[in-house]
Amino acid sequence: MQHQFYDVKKKQKVMAEVVDKVTYKNAKTGRTSYAFKGQTTDGRPLTAFVDQASWEGTDLKKAA
Repeated sequence: MQHQFYDVKKKQKVMAEVVDKVTYKNAKTGRTSYAFKGQTTDGRPLTAFVDQASWEGTDLKKAA
């Protein structure tokens, strides 16, 4: 599955393959954030925060 990520080094949006989906829990507020993980062609990691519906709608398994 392809998704749009922001490449900080290139300072532009890029399309990359989603390799993983993760959640981040804020210990202070209890808020959960949902994100897709990707990778650039030269191996740098990419993260894109998404809404819960998009996150749950993917067929990827959540990272352990």
